[in-house]
Amino acid sequence: MNEGHAAEPAKTVRDIVSLLEAAGLAREDVLRVEGEGGLSYASGLPVEDVHALLRGEPLPQGEGGGADPVEERHRRVVARIVFLRSTRLRTSPDGQRRAYSLAEVAAAAGTSTQWLDKMIRTGKAPNLDHAAGIAGFFGESIEFLVAAPAQALDRVLQQIHKDLLERTVARQVQDIQRLRKTGSGDSPTSDLGVVDYAARALADVPEDTAQPIIALIESVARRSREERARENRAETRG
Repeated sequence: MNEGHAAEPAKTVRDIVSLLEAAGLAREDVLRVEGEGGLSYASGLPVEDVHALLRGEPLPQGEGGGADPVEERHRRVVARIVFLRSTRLRTSPDGQRRAYSLAEVAAAAGTSTQWLDKMIRTGKAPNLDHAAGIAGFFGESIEFLVAAPAQALDRVLQQIHKDLLERTVARQVQDIQRLRKTGSGDSPTSDLGVVDYAARALADVPEDTAQPIIALIESVARRSREERARENRAETRG
């Protein structure tokens, strides 16, 4: 992943919150930091680093501020591997959640237990093939291991934003269909009213987020008008 990419988790969060407010949802519904499935779990970052990045604060020296970029990347990859092993637990036959053994992880990476143990102790990251094998064993992509902190968190937040955007679009399309079924679609200008309704509903959403939704609704409204025109022509011919 390109570390030069200007990831801005705090900005992405503001966009997410705007969508949450438009949907009547609470921030805690999707932006929980701690626990399984939370932002820390999903990004591979310590809880305190997630909170700092969400506030728009730079991270302290260490995770993201090392003097040697190569050594810093090595430490990051190893730290994320340790993080995965401590958070992606398996359920034992006795019902207890336990970490996978080094032997299990090493086998997935195509290497030995001794090599993996030495890697963790020395902080020297594996090559890309071994790293990809370890990440895949835990159900993650290699980006999970190598992304810089701000990118790692923003990657998770961007997916949340995408999911919310899709839900918002689906809800607006459902509203259009409901309006048509209740008879409001009989007016030649009713589709414009639907688009105006969507624009008002998204008034507090950032423009770069709202515009794709409104454009999609305009497209749905246009298809609706075309369908009604075809139906009317068919009735006239009949």
